[in-house]
Amino acid sequence: DPLPPPLPKKQLQRAESLPEQGPSRPRHGDATPWFGSTLLPHKEGGPSSRPPRAPKKPLAKSQSLGEPWSIPGEALTPSPEELTFGTGDAELGQLLQGLNGWDGLCTALVGCQVASLTRLVAQAQEGLVGPPKWLGAELAGKGWAALSILEREPCCQSGDAWYFRVGFAFRQDQLVLAAKVLKPGCCSLGMESFLGAHCSIQRLIGRFTEHIPGELLLPGHPSKQGLSPSGEEPATPAIPRVLQVLLSPDVPYQTLAGFVEGSWALHRSSPGHYERLACLLLLQVCMGLEHLRAQNLGQGDICPENLLLVQCPRPLGSQQDKEASMGLSLPRLIISNLFKLKDKRRPCSTSQEQNWTEGSAAPLTPMADELNIGMLIYKILHVDISLENALDLRRNRLPEIPSLSIYSTGLKRLALLLLHQDPFKRVSIEQARGILQVLLWGPRQELFAKSKKTLVLLRNWVEMKRALLLLKFAEKGAGAGGRLGLEEWLCCQYFAEVTEHMLYQVTQVLYM
Repeated sequence: DPLPPPLPKKQLQRAESLPEQGPSRPRHGDATPWFGSTLLPHKEGGPSSRPPRAPKKPLAKSQSLGEPWSIPGEALTPSPEELTFGTGDAELGQLLQGLNGWDGLCTALVGCQVASLTRLVAQAQEGLVGPPKWLGAELAGKGWAALSILEREPCCQSGDAWYFRVGFAFRQDQLVLAAKVLKPGCCSLGMESFLGAHCSIQRLIGRFTEHIPGELLLPGHPSKQGLSPSGEEPATPAIPRVLQVLLSPDVPYQTLAGFVEGSWALHRSSPGHYERLACLLLLQVCMGLEHLRAQNLGQGDICPENLLLVQCPRPLGSQQDKEASMGLSLPRLIISNLFKLKDKRRPCSTSQEQNWTEGSAAPLTPMADELNIGMLIYKILHVDISLENALDLRRNRLPEIPSLSIYSTGLKRLALLLLHQDPFKRVSIEQARGILQVLLWGPRQELFAKSKKTLVLLRNWVEMKRALLLLKFAEKGAGAGGRLGLEEWLCCQYFAEVTEHMLYQVTQVLYM
């Protein structure tokens, strides 16, 4: 019989299978997150870009033809953002050959620094935010029976709820959570459960409605007050014992109102430290409101009574321990009780407020966040202000903010800009965040005392400060404490995203 014809030889189409020249592109599905220049992390479940994989070895015969091909002996050129100290010399040599002299090297170094700071921001946030969100699956369907009451009295009381410290046994650990018992007449839509983790937004990981255990002491309940001298129960209406309970890993110890009330002496004795704390607290509020606006969510009433303070973990023996003993430790501020902006509106209390709100440059914010933050500045600085004062700028009825530190003038300027009647001259929450960042970390006005303000000057300042910040962290890591604190995390966010153009606009408004 004639032999069958030979099989055709398989030929490699080089034009189709060789990788394209230039830097590798992001691939979906890689495990390592790509950190770009975005300040806030992507919310959970959202799409995100991924980094290119490490350069692949030449394709072996047993490998799938679906894998990318590479020329034997030739390494793919990484981008500056992908470089690490462990990058091989072959890949590093490819990048160095493509740089345009000293200027190209400087540009590459800046890219490395920005990527490094962004990675630090993401890593530090994991330590600051606390237990992971998946803990909610363990708490689903559970109530008071699964919790151990650690303290009978509330650890904190806000405008809408009492907070109790409770324990939850998980594997070999005893996790401390906050049981948020909503006051009668208050309810929560639980919008926090659908948000990605954010340092300034309260997280909810469980909810139930049950009879409140008798051992818990609710303020205003007869079991707390006892009997009157005549032997009769007090006239205060009894609080119902069946209330809605929300569980959160964020355990507050105080409201911002309590912090402000108890810090009069600290403000007078250490005005610079206290007003820096004020800037950092206001910055956290603005960052939280920005995050909510991006989700089309809001908070009903931004006031000191509804803003919660949570103690941050800190390394033993650190500078933060010394500050805590002096009352100067920075707490994490969280916003709670969220709602959809289109579902809830607080009625204006005066015609002036209605006119101010209707003229707002931010129509998606019916609660006039700018008005609330402007008034919040005065309250934190222990300056009495009424709503009528805040809305009547044309008569110059705003109270005076005393100049006690280097931050006083800037905070006064920011309050005036937030409360401005003209919506075209009023700054937004996003602009307020930029002003607070400049007040905290510069550039200060002294930079422009002998040098004209230019984009080149501002770019050089940013790049120098960014490099010095990374050196500071390197020295800190080699010393006793290596974990970033809350203020350092906020500082990293600033220098990871700031540009000379942003600084030019902010300093024009702040130092005009």
